[in-house]
Amino acid sequence: MSSKPEMNDALRERIIAQPDVILEDQDLMRALIAANERAMGGNIVDLRGIAMDRLEARLDRLEDTHRSVIAAAYENLAGTNQVHRAILRMLDPVEFESFLRDLGGEVAHILRVDSIRLVLESVQNDSDPAVRRLGDVLSVAEPGFIKSYLTGGRDAPARQVTLRQINEGDMRIYGRDATFVRSEACLLLDFGPDRLPGMLAMGAEDPHQFSPQQGTDLLAFFAGVFERSMRRWLS
Repeated sequence: MSSKPEMNDALRERIIAQPDVILEDQDLMRALIAANERAMGGNIVDLRGIAMDRLEARLDRLEDTHRSVIAAAYENLAGTNQVHRAILRMLDPVEFESFLRDLGGEVAHILRVDSIRLVLESVQNDSDPAVRRLGDVLSVAEPGFIKSYLTGGRDAPARQVTLRQINEGDMRIYGRDATFVRSEACLLLDFGPDRLPGMLAMGAEDPHQFSPQQGTDLLAFFAGVFERSMRRWLS
């Protein structure tokens, strides 16, 4: 009497006709390899099986990396489109007051931030009627405030784009919105020779929306377009 297990003839013929079905099924291949190891016994080291396990682990890592790269590419493309739409919206207004109001409204909505504030350094105070009308988006500060705010008072050059997580926003910048700001993107603005600098502060309620580990290229581009638009208004 033979101890060899019998296989259904129809199943055997189907496997012979389509062997790729087995080779492409990972669970089935694992079961066959495990059965082969059991048949060999515990005293034999299967180097081929060890090599296959290592290759499989490496393939899993490569697949994870591949998915991460694709996700990052889609995220970067979505961010690029988002910034482009915000810039186009920012360039629409033909009046300065509308330009600033759009910044705190539609532009902030496109960029998905909870608050946008333009900070301008000036030797004058913020009692000007125009400043009061635009108080929801415009803040006026004394000269030197922006660098001190960006560097935390340290004697160091301020970066063009600063991303960070904070416990609470600064009332001098965000006003009544400061209480819910948990992360911010601060864009240093250069308005040209003989002009004090400015800063565009984007505040988010989500503490993970802005962090130092993120890239700044898109925000630097946005800052470049914004400061060039401001130069035209200031001239």
